[in-house]
Amino acid sequence: MRNALTPARLTRTAKVMVNTLLIAIATVTFFFTSDITRPQTAAAYPFWAQETAPETPREPTGRIVCANCHLAAKNTEIEVPQSVLPDTVFKAVVKIPYDTSVQQVGADGSKVGLNVGAVLMLPQGFKIAPEDRIPEEMKAEVGDMTFTPYTDDKENVVIVGPLPGEEYQEIVFPVLSPNPATDKNIHFGKYAVHVGGNRGRGQVYPTGEKSNNNLFNASATGTISKIAQTEDEDGNVKNVISITTAAGDVVTDTIPVGPELIVAEGQAVNTGDALTNNPNVGGFGQKDAEIVLQDSSRVAWLVAFICLVMLAQVMLVLKKKQVEKVQAAEMNF
Repeated sequence: MRNALTPARLTRTAKVMVNTLLIAIATVTFFFTSDITRPQTAAAYPFWAQETAPETPREPTGRIVCANCHLAAKNTEIEVPQSVLPDTVFKAVVKIPYDTSVQQVGADGSKVGLNVGAVLMLPQGFKIAPEDRIPEEMKAEVGDMTFTPYTDDKENVVIVGPLPGEEYQEIVFPVLSPNPATDKNIHFGKYAVHVGGNRGRGQVYPTGEKSNNNLFNASATGTISKIAQTEDEDGNVKNVISITTAAGDVVTDTIPVGPELIVAEGQAVNTGDALTNNPNVGGFGQKDAEIVLQDSSRVAWLVAFICLVMLAQVMLVLKKKQVEKVQAAEMNF
């Protein structure tokens, strides 16, 4: 039968299920162990994109996966040269602007500064320049930045961060262009560059859970009968809001530390009404640009052509002047 499960199809299905399970286990394990061994009160985690999208950070729709966790839209800019020559080092400057006077809630509910992070998707063959190829003046702009390839086999996709936002609203990437003379897979032409930049913590963890940097809503319609506080196993205080429905049922919503309550006991709420303020002051933005890998011989021929055109124009002007002198002399006779 056409829909029958063959042994080969069963094997493929089993492999997909196993891979999905391993990714989920790795993501959860990484999330909990990183919080325990290396706690950070507020950070932007571009490397979490590697956990949710291990092959590429850019979805088929063009959206970079960081937008799945950083739900607010913010501006991100990129500056690259219009064209570059083969085997040369140039700057790609990513700008992540935000108001440095604002603070966000950390994982423990305290007010902290924002961190930034970025992912830069260069064309195939382009990569971060080795240290011995970076000019001294560019090294001063790059600083002690650490660039990490998205995967071992994709040096053209680079992530950086988290970094303190007060110091790194502009991130300079030293990029080495490929040489088609030594790599036959590279061709001269126009290529696309994609960049994503985030500032502040996200609203959703890669595991799908809401972070405390979020707006919390009522899950039922009724009257708030009680607002109580409780502590979790880590000692963090949480607010537990009890909503009594018209049928007499009690529905509880747990609010983590950080967001401020904007409701009180005895207040009537509807499903979806805000129970807290929105503490998020960060967000994510992405930008696309284009760069041309230019053939130096084409530039030389273009310069030669322009010189010939200029010479031809000069000769035409001189010829016109000569003709005018001859005509003037003939008229005098």
